[in-house]
Amino acid sequence: MTKYNILIVGAGPVGSVIAEQCASQLNWKVQLIDKRPHIAGNCYDRFHESGVLIHQYGPHYFRTNKASLLEYLSQFTEWIPGNYIVTSNTRGEHFPFPINLDTLAQFFKLDHIDEEKAKQLLEEKREKIETPKNSEEFVLSRVGKELYEAFYLGYTLKQWDMHPKDLAPSVCGRIPIRFNQDNRYVDHEFQFTPKDGFSKMFEKMISHPLIDLQLNTDFKQIKEKPPIIVYSGAIDEYFDFQYGKLGWRSLSFDFQVKNEEYYQKNVQINYPNEHKYTRSVEIKHVTGQKHPQTVISYEYPKATGDPYYPIPTTENHEKYLKYKKLADEETTQNHVYFCGRLAEYKYFNMDEVMENAFRTFKVLKSKYGNQ
Repeated sequence: MTKYNILIVGAGPVGSVIAEQCASQLNWKVQLIDKRPHIAGNCYDRFHESGVLIHQYGPHYFRTNKASLLEYLSQFTEWIPGNYIVTSNTRGEHFPFPINLDTLAQFFKLDHIDEEKAKQLLEEKREKIETPKNSEEFVLSRVGKELYEAFYLGYTLKQWDMHPKDLAPSVCGRIPIRFNQDNRYVDHEFQFTPKDGFSKMFEKMISHPLIDLQLNTDFKQIKEKPPIIVYSGAIDEYFDFQYGKLGWRSLSFDFQVKNEEYYQKNVQINYPNEHKYTRSVEIKHVTGQKHPQTVISYEYPKATGDPYYPIPTTENHEKYLKYKKLADEETTQNHVYFCGRLAEYKYFNMDEVMENAFRTFKVLKSKYGNQ
């Protein structure tokens, strides 16, 4: 018999939270594996050769509206305020983004604008599309052609290699329009970043003596599997791609050292224009690290590589539903639970995926907690 109560595949946010809960709450012996050589999944951060702390897989901005999640994570880290300010570079200028009153005033060269005037302006600019069928129609129905072409069209074409009219309304619908002067990237009540970085937070989270971490380990290498499995890898890979591969967009990163303390005015600049990269990130604005140099990460979307963003087309959704049916059967018959972005073929923010991990743990606890 295996010496473990549970096998957890993936040592990212999902796997780390469930592993910690199984060990600390159920006293289970946990086998936690990851095929990468490090923990923390895409939240992994490390010190660049220059000594600057970088986010290896793109910027991670922790935020939540749930005090309970913040309290839980506070067991494993101290916090510093999350300085999440994003601008968009278009027409040779830097504009606050998401669009707010300052953006509108700068873009339309207005001396003053308030909520009432902004709503009136956008009502004049927007196209009267009552039921948007795609992302292009969705944005046009909210802000009109000028803002759509300046802030959304070019970025979306690069990010997805698809025209917004071929993407679901939800793709661009995630970005708010604000009728105030709030320049923060997100609206959440709690916006913090781990004082010593995400990798250190997850390292402490899974340091429980009942958790056995095995890196550079593929799920298929495990011959003797425990009676319960949580799988946070790609769902199509689990089922050997029997319905074909699900579509993902990937990224490549170009890290460049700059011999100055800060290079950008804020952490992230979007480029919805002729540049091949979609954004430049100087994560030092968020980490607060004191260092004479800085590192800029330039992001280039691509079709192949590590999966980052599920491509929200009808074809992919229908294919996922076939895999979801297999996954539900696997859960019922073989006690395999699928949780996370790759396993559920859906983009989640960090707080959302952790909440999903807690929900999965509650199911495990109710079904097997007395074993």
